[in-house]
Amino acid sequence: MGKREDLHSVLVALLGSDNVYYQAPPSLKMKYPAIRYERSKIDNVCANDGVYVQWISYTITVIGCDPDGEIISNLSKISKCSHDRFYASDNLNHDVFTLYW
Repeated sequence: MGKREDLHSVLVALLGSDNVYYQAPPSLKMKYPAIRYERSKIDNVCANDGVYVQWISYTITVIGCDPDGEIISNLSKISKCSHDRFYASDNLNHDVFTLYW
């Protein structure tokens, strides 16, 4: 689809704030609601002895107090995005998605 910076802009727009963190270290103090994401996999489609198309997947975690937030619904509607799991930790809800970008 596009560059990681484009994905970052889309996530900021979906969240409605700058609380979007790429490969955030565990020591970082995040503000909530937040989105944390990292690259998880690269899939190549080969043709003529070379890479024809490359799909990069990202693990995107939406973190916040609201278990039914609008951001979850909006993110799940993006093409090539799927919801993987939900869990609660430290009184915060975590929805984990995989997105091919």
